[in-house]
Amino acid sequence: MRIPIIAGNWKMHNIAEEAVKLVNELKAEVRNTDVKVVICCPFTVLAEVKKAVEGSNIKLGAQNMHWEDKGAYTGEISADMLKDIGVEYVIIGHSERRQYFNETDETVNKKVRKALEKELLPILCVGETLEEREADRTYEVVKSQTLKALENITDEEMKSIVVAYEPVWAIGTGKTASPEDANAVIAYIREVIKEKYGEDISELVPIQYGGSVKAANATEIMNQEDIDGALVGGASLKAEEFLAIVNF
Repeated sequence: MRIPIIAGNWKMHNIAEEAVKLVNELKAEVRNTDVKVVICCPFTVLAEVKKAVEGSNIKLGAQNMHWEDKGAYTGEISADMLKDIGVEYVIIGHSERRQYFNETDETVNKKVRKALEKELLPILCVGETLEEREADRTYEVVKSQTLKALENITDEEMKSIVVAYEPVWAIGTGKTASPEDANAVIAYIREVIKEKYGEDISELVPIQYGGSVKAANATEIMNQEDIDGALVGGASLKAEEFLAIVNF
Protein backbone atom coordinates (compact mmCIF):
# COMPACT_ATOMS: atom_id res chain seq x y z
CA MET A 1 0.00 0.00 0.00
CA ARG A 2 1.36 3.39 -1.03
CA ILE A 3 1.61 5.99 1.74
CA PRO A 4 0.52 9.48 0.62
CA ILE A 5 3.29 12.08 0.50
CA ILE A 6 2.47 15.74 1.12
CA ALA A 7 5.45 17.87 0.12
CA GLY A 8 5.59 21.62 0.65
CA ASN A 9 7.57 23.49 -2.00
CA TRP A 10 8.38 26.87 -0.51
CA LYS A 11 9.97 28.09 -3.74
CA MET A 12 11.81 31.43 -3.23
CA HIS A 13 10.23 32.25 0.13
CA ASN A 14 11.29 32.43 3.79
CA ILE A 15 14.53 33.58 5.38
CA ALA A 16 15.87 31.58 8.32
CA GLU A 17 13.73 33.14 11.07
CA GLU A 18 10.54 32.70 9.05
CA ALA A 19 11.47 29.14 8.09
CA VAL A 20 12.12 27.99 11.65
CA LYS A 21 8.93 29.64 12.91
CA LEU A 22 6.86 27.85 10.28
CA VAL A 23 8.45 24.46 10.98
CA ASN A 24 7.87 24.90 14.71
CA GLU A 25 4.19 25.60 14.02
CA LEU A 26 3.95 22.39 12.00
CA LYS A 27 5.93 19.89 14.08
CA ALA A 28 3.52 19.06 16.89
CA GLU A 29 0.50 19.08 14.61
CA VAL A 30 1.87 16.47 12.18
CA ARG A 31 3.25 14.15 14.86
CA ASN A 32 0.46 11.60 14.51
CA THR A 33 -0.30 11.92 10.82
CA ASP A 34 -0.59 8.86 8.59
CA VAL A 35 1.06 10.59 5.63
CA LYS A 36 4.69 11.41 4.85
CA VAL A 37 5.43 15.12 5.23
CA VAL A 38 8.30 16.76 3.35
CA ILE A 39 9.43 20.39 3.41
CA CYS A 40 11.38 21.49 0.34
CA CYS A 41 12.93 24.84 1.22
CA PRO A 42 15.49 27.22 -0.33
CA PHE A 43 19.16 26.26 -0.16
CA THR A 44 19.91 29.12 2.24
CA VAL A 45 17.70 27.75 5.00
CA LEU A 46 18.24 24.01 4.59
CA ALA A 47 20.65 23.80 7.53
CA GLU A 48 18.35 25.76 9.85
CA VAL A 49 15.29 23.75 8.83
CA LYS A 50 17.22 20.51 9.33
CA LYS A 51 17.86 21.51 12.94
CA ALA A 52 14.25 22.57 13.38
CA VAL A 53 12.78 19.26 12.15
CA GLU A 54 14.99 17.11 14.39
CA GLY A 55 12.88 14.78 16.48
CA SER A 56 9.84 15.22 14.25
CA ASN A 57 8.49 13.16 11.37
CA ILE A 58 9.01 15.99 8.88
CA LYS A 59 11.53 15.11 6.17
CA LEU A 60 13.82 17.67 4.54
CA GLY A 61 13.88 18.28 0.80
CA ALA A 62 15.68 20.60 -1.61
CA GLN A 63 14.18 22.24 -4.68
CA ASN A 64 16.93 21.48 -7.18
CA MET A 65 20.48 20.13 -7.60
CA HIS A 66 23.18 19.78 -10.24
CA TRP A 67 24.07 16.48 -11.87
CA GLU A 68 27.84 16.86 -11.45
CA ASP A 69 29.65 16.09 -8.20
CA LYS A 70 31.76 19.25 -8.30
CA GLY A 71 33.30 21.71 -10.71
CA ALA A 72 33.15 25.19 -12.17
CA TYR A 73 29.36 25.59 -12.00
CA THR A 74 28.92 28.94 -10.29
CA GLY A 75 25.76 29.14 -8.24
CA GLU A 76 24.97 25.42 -8.40
CA ILE A 77 24.55 22.89 -5.58
CA SER A 78 25.65 19.25 -5.72
CA ALA A 79 23.99 16.15 -4.32
CA ASP A 80 26.88 15.73 -1.87
CA MET A 81 26.27 19.22 -0.52
CA LEU A 82 22.62 18.33 0.06
CA LYS A 83 23.54 15.04 1.70
CA ASP A 84 26.03 16.82 3.95
CA ILE A 85 23.21 18.94 5.41
CA GLY A 86 20.89 15.97 5.85
CA VAL A 87 18.55 16.42 2.90
CA GLU A 88 16.52 13.31 1.99
CA TYR A 89 14.35 14.45 -0.93
CA VAL A 90 14.98 16.68 -3.93
CA ILE A 91 12.52 18.13 -6.45
CA ILE A 92 13.71 17.57 -10.00
CA GLY A 93 12.27 18.99 -13.21
CA HIS A 94 9.75 21.37 -11.64
CA SER A 95 7.89 23.21 -14.39
CA GLU A 96 9.30 26.54 -13.21
CA ARG A 97 12.81 25.13 -13.68
CA ARG A 98 11.88 23.95 -17.16
CA GLN A 99 10.08 27.19 -18.05
CA TYR A 100 12.40 29.84 -16.61
CA PHE A 101 15.79 28.12 -16.47
CA ASN A 102 15.73 26.05 -19.64
CA GLU A 103 15.85 22.63 -18.02
CA THR A 104 15.35 19.85 -20.54
CA ASP A 105 14.30 16.21 -20.38
CA GLU A 106 17.99 15.35 -20.76
CA THR A 107 19.15 17.42 -17.78
CA VAL A 108 16.22 16.16 -15.71
CA ASN A 109 17.34 12.60 -16.44
CA LYS A 110 20.92 13.42 -15.43
CA LYS A 111 19.71 14.88 -12.15
CA VAL A 112 17.44 11.93 -11.38
CA ARG A 113 20.30 9.49 -11.99
CA LYS A 114 22.71 11.49 -9.82
CA ALA A 115 20.17 11.83 -7.00
CA LEU A 116 19.63 8.07 -6.97
CA GLU A 117 23.38 7.43 -7.08
CA LYS A 118 23.74 9.60 -3.97
CA GLU A 119 20.73 7.96 -2.25
CA LEU A 120 18.53 11.04 -2.43
CA LEU A 121 14.84 10.49 -3.15
CA PRO A 122 13.82 12.37 -6.32
CA ILE A 123 10.43 14.03 -6.65
CA LEU A 124 10.24 13.94 -10.44
CA CYS A 125 7.88 16.51 -11.93
CA VAL A 126 6.05 16.11 -15.24
CA GLY A 127 3.17 18.05 -16.75
CA GLU A 128 1.79 19.80 -19.80
CA THR A 129 1.40 23.48 -20.66
CA LEU A 130 -1.96 25.10 -21.40
CA GLU A 131 -1.18 25.11 -25.12
CA GLU A 132 -0.37 21.40 -25.04
CA ARG A 133 -3.55 20.66 -23.10
CA GLU A 134 -5.71 22.64 -25.50
CA ALA A 135 -4.11 20.73 -28.38
CA ASP A 136 -5.11 17.44 -26.68
CA ARG A 137 -1.45 16.51 -26.18
CA THR A 138 -1.55 15.97 -22.39
CA TYR A 139 -1.00 12.22 -22.51
CA GLU A 140 1.62 12.44 -25.22
CA VAL A 141 3.59 15.05 -23.25
CA VAL A 142 3.50 13.34 -19.87
CA LYS A 143 4.47 10.01 -21.43
CA SER A 144 7.42 11.55 -23.22
CA GLN A 145 8.62 13.49 -20.16
CA THR A 146 8.26 10.44 -17.92
CA LEU A 147 10.10 8.03 -20.19
CA LYS A 148 12.92 10.46 -20.98
CA ALA A 149 13.39 11.27 -17.29
CA LEU A 150 13.63 7.54 -16.51
CA GLU A 151 16.18 6.58 -19.16
CA ASN A 152 18.80 4.20 -17.71
CA ILE A 153 16.95 3.98 -14.38
CA THR A 154 16.95 0.40 -13.10
CA ASP A 155 13.97 -1.48 -11.66
CA GLU A 156 15.44 -1.23 -8.17
CA GLU A 157 16.12 2.51 -8.51
CA MET A 158 12.57 3.13 -9.70
CA LYS A 159 11.30 2.05 -6.29
CA SER A 160 12.92 5.17 -4.77
CA ILE A 161 11.30 7.73 -7.08
CA VAL A 162 8.28 9.89 -6.34
CA VAL A 163 6.50 11.28 -9.41
CA ALA A 164 4.55 14.54 -9.29
CA TYR A 165 2.04 15.35 -12.02
CA GLU A 166 1.74 19.11 -12.17
CA PRO A 167 -0.02 20.67 -15.13
CA VAL A 168 1.93 23.84 -15.84
CA TRP A 169 -1.24 25.85 -16.42
CA ALA A 170 -2.41 25.10 -12.86
CA ILE A 171 0.72 26.18 -10.99
CA GLY A 172 0.39 29.46 -9.13
CA THR A 173 -2.67 30.40 -11.20
CA GLY A 174 -5.41 29.36 -8.79
CA LYS A 175 -6.66 26.95 -11.44
CA THR A 176 -6.64 23.22 -10.80
CA ALA A 177 -7.29 20.23 -12.95
CA SER A 178 -10.56 18.66 -11.86
CA PRO A 179 -9.90 15.83 -9.39
CA GLU A 180 -11.19 13.38 -11.99
CA ASP A 181 -8.93 14.76 -14.74
CA ALA A 182 -5.90 14.76 -12.44
CA ASN A 183 -6.65 11.20 -11.40
CA ALA A 184 -6.99 10.08 -15.04
CA VAL A 185 -3.60 11.54 -16.00
CA ILE A 186 -1.95 10.06 -12.91
CA ALA A 187 -3.47 6.66 -13.69
CA TYR A 188 -2.02 7.00 -17.19
CA ILE A 189 1.43 7.86 -15.82
CA ARG A 190 1.24 4.70 -13.71
CA GLU A 191 0.44 2.73 -16.88
CA VAL A 192 3.51 4.24 -18.56
CA ILE A 193 5.64 3.13 -15.60
CA LYS A 194 3.97 -0.29 -15.70
CA GLU A 195 4.88 -0.74 -19.37
CA LYS A 196 8.52 0.01 -18.59
CA TYR A 197 8.97 -1.63 -15.18
CA GLY A 198 6.07 -4.04 -14.71
CA GLU A 199 2.99 -3.91 -12.52
CA ASP A 200 4.66 -4.74 -9.20
CA ILE A 201 7.00 -1.76 -9.39
CA SER A 202 4.38 0.57 -10.85
CA GLU A 203 2.14 -0.13 -7.87
CA LEU A 204 4.92 0.92 -5.48
CA VAL A 205 5.59 4.35 -7.02
CA PRO A 206 3.80 7.27 -5.30
CA ILE A 207 2.38 9.76 -7.82
CA GLN A 208 1.42 13.16 -6.41
CA TYR A 209 -0.69 15.92 -7.87
CA GLY A 210 0.65 19.47 -7.88
CA GLY A 211 -1.10 22.60 -9.06
CA SER A 212 -2.82 25.13 -6.78
CA VAL A 213 -3.57 22.52 -4.11
CA LYS A 214 -5.11 24.16 -1.05
CA ALA A 215 -7.18 23.26 1.99
CA ALA A 216 -10.42 23.86 0.12
CA ASN A 217 -9.75 21.24 -2.56
CA ALA A 218 -7.30 18.85 -0.87
CA THR A 219 -9.80 16.26 0.34
CA GLU A 220 -11.50 15.91 -3.03
CA ILE A 221 -8.14 15.59 -4.79
CA MET A 222 -6.61 13.20 -2.28
CA ASN A 223 -9.64 10.90 -2.24
CA GLN A 224 -9.10 10.01 -5.88
CA GLU A 225 -8.01 6.41 -6.31
CA ASP A 226 -4.68 6.98 -8.05
CA ILE A 227 -3.50 10.21 -6.39
CA ASP A 228 -0.88 9.50 -3.71
CA GLY A 229 -0.27 12.93 -2.26
CA ALA A 230 0.32 16.52 -3.23
CA LEU A 231 3.17 18.82 -4.14
CA VAL A 232 1.98 22.02 -2.50
CA GLY A 233 3.21 25.49 -3.42
CA GLY A 234 1.79 28.68 -1.93
CA ALA A 235 -0.44 26.87 0.57
CA SER A 236 2.64 25.32 2.20
CA LEU A 237 3.74 28.77 3.39
CA LYS A 238 0.87 29.05 5.89
CA ALA A 239 0.87 26.54 8.73
CA GLU A 240 -2.91 26.36 9.08
CA GLU A 241 -3.43 25.85 5.35
CA PHE A 242 -0.68 23.26 4.97
CA LEU A 243 -1.87 21.33 8.03
CA ALA A 244 -5.37 21.17 6.58
CA ILE A 245 -3.91 19.54 3.47
CA VAL A 246 -1.80 17.12 5.50
CA ASN A 247 -4.88 16.17 7.51
CA PHE A 248 -7.13 15.84 4.49
